[in-house]
Amino acid sequence: MDMQGQRVLHVAQAQAWDALNDPAILKSCIPGCDKFELTEANVYNVGVAIKIGPVSAKFTGKVTLTDIEAPNSYALNFEAQGGVAGFGKGESKVSLHPHADGCELQYTVHSTVGGKLAQLGQRLIDGAAKSLAEDFFKRFDDALQAKYPQAQGTTASTDDATESAPSTGSVPMWVWLALLVGAGAVWSLVR
Repeated sequence: MDMQGQRVLHVAQAQAWDALNDPAILKSCIPGCDKFELTEANVYNVGVAIKIGPVSAKFTGKVTLTDIEAPNSYALNFEAQGGVAGFGKGESKVSLHPHADGCELQYTVHSTVGGKLAQLGQRLIDGAAKSLAEDFFKRFDDALQAKYPQAQGTTASTDDATESAPSTGSVPMWVWLALLVGAGAVWSLVR
């Protein structure tokens, strides 16, 4: 799976950077996530329960941040196992750029899934990925607004945010990683 996209976040770039590097915020925003813990410098263990079509499983894995250029960008490498449900692995590049309404998050994702997940078919996986990504960004927008209530543009609607977030495929990897834990999201980031 390969995808790329962008999303306008209605907070300052430094605030978005802090939130994207806050395990507690990420854990609360990733659907089904029960673990997002720093285990060593720039390495996180992740646990996520997901259901896609007839396949539901608990995925566990790790996310490693590399090429960190705070507060502008980083790369994520992830891998996750879900037992017989399958596995996911891949990489994502995430960058933040100034925008008139706050900042713009841009991402690219390359991932591979195997096992039962890979047998579900691309349409089902893409549909689930879009739904999970939308759920993640709704939660992430809410978390940003709660943490930074004075941030610029906090009254923007979810529909406006969705329109500014085109996608070219499946799920954002870092989000997938935690979402499909092993295929993203987090981080991944989104539709």
